[in-house]
Amino acid sequence: MRKIFPFILLGMSSSFVHADLASYLPEAKLKNANVSTLNAGAGITQQMAHLQGEWVNPYGIAYAKAGFFINGDNEPAGQVGFRYPVILSGTEKNGYYLGVYGGSLRSKATRNDDKVAYGGGVDLSYVWLNKERISTLSVGLGVGSELHDGNATILERKPLLQIAYTLSVGL
Repeated sequence: MRKIFPFILLGMSSSFVHADLASYLPEAKLKNANVSTLNAGAGITQQMAHLQGEWVNPYGIAYAKAGFFINGDNEPAGQVGFRYPVILSGTEKNGYYLGVYGGSLRSKATRNDDKVAYGGGVDLSYVWLNKERISTLSVGLGVGSELHDGNATILERKPLLQIAYTLSVGL
């Protein structure tokens, strides 16, 4: 009994913890949405032109962007992120989404080559969502890593405004 008693307590307490956490989970606002689950498209994000894939799930929209910077030597770039619906309008799932993202934020030329600053941030988006397409206009605020060339700092760590427009169609 002594050896099994802690496991019994652990099992009982985990069921209470799970029941208590269920109220903190986000609401599945896109649960009954008549939309394409997988989407592919293109867009422009600040200095980055990209192709992207989007996954619409009951809790929001997850995305991955892969492309290149349009300044300098066209260094490869990418980002991943997630948007959660905050305020929806109308019968379709159009509305304001709050999101987080991470990846390549900007590129800067140095004496020898181009360097890429990586970081993350938050954004507020307006998403036009229906069963044929997803169109997103977002404004974000992120912070990237410092870039150095030898002993000189060529790009400081400071807040970066990121504006993006993307258009995706259902697969």
